[in-house]
Amino acid sequence: MKKILLNGVDGNFGEKAAKVLLNKYPHEDLIFTAPTEKSLKKYAEMKIETRIANFNDKDSLVEAFAGADTMILISMPFIGTKRREAHKAAIDAAVKAKVNRIVYTSIVGAGDENIDTYEVNDHIWTEEYIKSQPIHYLLLRNSQYAEAMISIFFDSYENSNGVLANNMGEGKMAHISRDDCALAAAHAAMSDWKDRVVNVNGAESLTIEQFVAIGSEVTGKTVKYHYISDDEMYEFFDSIGVPRTTEDLWADTAKNFPFCSEGMVTFGRAIRLNQMAVYTDDFEKLTGQKPLTVREMFEDFENHLIGARTSTED
Repeated sequence: MKKILLNGVDGNFGEKAAKVLLNKYPHEDLIFTAPTEKSLKKYAEMKIETRIANFNDKDSLVEAFAGADTMILISMPFIGTKRREAHKAAIDAAVKAKVNRIVYTSIVGAGDENIDTYEVNDHIWTEEYIKSQPIHYLLLRNSQYAEAMISIFFDSYENSNGVLANNMGEGKMAHISRDDCALAAAHAAMSDWKDRVVNVNGAESLTIEQFVAIGSEVTGKTVKYHYISDDEMYEFFDSIGVPRTTEDLWADTAKNFPFCSEGMVTFGRAIRLNQMAVYTDDFEKLTGQKPLTVREMFEDFENHLIGARTSTED
């Protein structure tokens, strides 16, 4: 069979995608990469071929990717110039290594010509760069992780008097679980699909008010949604020390705030404007199963929280 190379098995997403591939694909046709030997140890012990792939070391990447037919490129957990440079290094190396196809984890909204958000712009740039290269591709435009909003739901209940305030308004999002996104990435790599966009959406399209209503009903913890303006969101983040961008003080603040206010506010604005309201059945067509509903995730919320990984390079 054709070899599948999965980058980033040291991360939350990569570990979940690896688990799917280990269950569904011949082990001798898998290659797992991470920046350190330590991160690869458990897979090496399973006799999986492992390789070091540090996206900051461009010269080593061609050798790391050699022999792979399909490469899963999980978007980097940081934003801006560093992310684009890392993505470019990986894509360039894949082309030089004669990889046949890239599966890239992009984001919902990347196809909207009017969208302008701090984070989505990186994905738009990466998608366009991939398309400009002599390589086949699958672009997986994942909806927002439900885990992010479930975590915010509980934080709002415990620390904000049961009020979830943001600028999303009445915009809709087909929230999806990170597990389902990882499942989609693995299935995309195993499929013969190429040169197309796949919208990886959840089971239903909801406003944030509808989302928290489901959470309140399932958990018995009442949370109400309160709309605030973009300016009010910036003011709140400024008041608690969240950096506006991922430049300058980012390395010092990322441990406490794995995000920046420019990213959060522009993301919420895009949702409010329904620039991220794509809702398809592509997930079911790709995987052969239905995505988890928001209700199901709240019923099993302990396994659907965002996790501890922050947007750092290590």
